[in-house]
Amino acid sequence: MIVLSHRGYWLTKEEKNTLTAFNRSISLGFGTETDIRDCLGQLVISHDMPIGQEMTFADFLALWPQKTKLPLALNIKADGLAVKVKQILADYDYQNYFLFDMSIPDMVQCLKHDLKVFARMSDIEKQPCCYEQVKGIWLDAFFDTWYQAKDIQRFLDDGKQVCIVSPELHGRPYHNLWQMLLDDNLYKHPNLLLCTDVPEEAVKFLGLGND
Repeated sequence: MIVLSHRGYWLTKEEKNTLTAFNRSISLGFGTETDIRDCLGQLVISHDMPIGQEMTFADFLALWPQKTKLPLALNIKADGLAVKVKQILADYDYQNYFLFDMSIPDMVQCLKHDLKVFARMSDIEKQPCCYEQVKGIWLDAFFDTWYQAKDIQRFLDDGKQVCIVSPELHGRPYHNLWQMLLDDNLYKHPNLLLCTDVPEEAVKFLGLGND
């Protein structure tokens, strides 16, 4: 299992999606989930509507060590970004990434441009879009953990990567889910990822090395 920090490894809410959080994630060997929007013709890192002072996506990619190529989960928050995202990823020769959360029409465009896409599944959206074409599943649960270990295993058996959204991202207790990953030995699978606000705790709980 690979652990990803959610909006960087932040310790205070103000650090989310900031240089401080990203540098902390890098220094500890974690990949990262972050958010991409457009602002005045540039791609920027921002979960909410940008105001023009955000880090650019290019500057974000420049942070990541060329040798390690830590995994990046790129949450696409606006339509029409596929060509520019592909261009910047190519400029930095960054291949260990996936895009997710874009609209369905925009997902089709991202797949058309041969970008690596994860389809969303949740307690609201229980059927993944474009399942045969996507590289993986972004497995979310807004209200309760609705899936079981066998569901995760089925995706892995199909050759998909699966990134699990840890429940604390939605303000819920998370140890029961982590314990399921331990009890069913899913944490040992190299194609399973966990996106969490507490990456060091996850590594310790699951007995992982994050190198």
